[in-house]
Amino acid sequence: SHDKTDPSNVASENKSLLENLSLLGVDIQMARRRQPAIFRKIQTNEQELIDFLEQKGASRDIIASIISRFPRAITRSEEHLEERWRLWRGIFNTDAEVVNILKRSPESFFRSSDNSNLEKNIHYLSSLGIKPKDLHRLLTMAPRIFSNTLALNRMMVELLDSVCKSLGGTENEKFARTVISRNVYILIRSTKRVRSNIEFLLSALELNNDEALKLLQGHGAKILDLSHKSLKTNFRNLNLKLKSLGCSQKQVRELILNYAPTLFVSSDTLKQKLDCLVEGGIDIRHIVEKPKVMDYSVTTLKHRLDQLHQLGYDFDVNGISILDSSTKRFKSKLEKL
Repeated sequence: SHDKTDPSNVASENKSLLENLSLLGVDIQMARRRQPAIFRKIQTNEQELIDFLEQKGASRDIIASIISRFPRAITRSEEHLEERWRLWRGIFNTDAEVVNILKRSPESFFRSSDNSNLEKNIHYLSSLGIKPKDLHRLLTMAPRIFSNTLALNRMMVELLDSVCKSLGGTENEKFARTVISRNVYILIRSTKRVRSNIEFLLSALELNNDEALKLLQGHGAKILDLSHKSLKTNFRNLNLKLKSLGCSQKQVRELILNYAPTLFVSSDTLKQKLDCLVEGGIDIRHIVEKPKVMDYSVTTLKHRLDQLHQLGYDFDVNGISILDSSTKRFKSKLEKL
C-alpha cells in the first residue's frame, strides 16, 4: 500500500525520495511545511506522477511547483490519475486547460482520492441543467465544488429551491441554476451563510417577492457568498454615508437594487469613492442611478473626473455613464469629445 510508514523510526525521512524531488526542483522546505508525513513514506509514486503529467504536456517546472505546494500528489496511483483525468477532460476541451488549473490549484485535482464522488457531482450538476460551459467555469473558478460531498452540494441546491418557493417562484430548478451560474462560489460556502445573507437582504431592503426573485437571480447573486458580518457592516456603513450625503431611505434602497455588488466595497474605500465623486461635482442622484461607477479605483475616478472637467463635460446634462467604461472605451469617448 502507499501508506506504509517506517515503524522502526517514524521520524526518518525517505532519503531517495528527497533526492528525486530535489533533482526535479521541488521546494523541499515548502513541501515539508505543507505535508511533512509524505517524506516518511517508504513507497511513493513520484516517478509515475512525473511521467503522467509530462505526457499530458506539463513542463518539469510546473510539476515541481505542483509537488512543492501539494506533496500528497505523489501518493496517487497511475490508475487513479488516469480515471480522474478522464472525468476532468469530459468538461475541458484540451489537456492543456487541465494542466493550467493544476498549476493554479493543485489541491483541486489531487486532494480527493474519491473519483466516484467527482463523477456523481458532475452528473448531479448537469442534471440541474447547468450547461457544459458553466460546468467548465465552476471547475475553473471553484474546483473545490467537485470535491465537496454530493450531499453538501445538494443541500445548497435544496436551500435555493426552498427560497424560490417561499418567494412564490414556480421554476425552482431554473432559480437554483441561475443563482449558481451567476455566483459559482456559493457552492463552497455554508448554507447557513447563504440563508442568513438572503434573509438579511429581504428584510433590510423590504423587498416584495418579485423584487427579491429578480435581485437574487441578477447581480444580487454575486454578494451571497460574502461573510454575513461583512454584508451587514457594509450595508450599515453605506446607509450612513448615503444619508450623510442627503439620500433618503428610498434612494439607498434604489442604489442597492440598481447594483447590489456595491455591498462588496469595504466602508473606508466606499467613503473615499463617494467623496471623490461628490467633490468631483457629481450629483448623488446620478450615483444612485449608476452605482457601478464605484467598481473603479479612486485613482481612476479622480483621473477621469479631471480629464472630463478640463473638457467642460456637463454631468447634469450627460449623466455619468462615461465614467463606467473600460480604459479603451473611455479613451475613445474622450477623443470624440
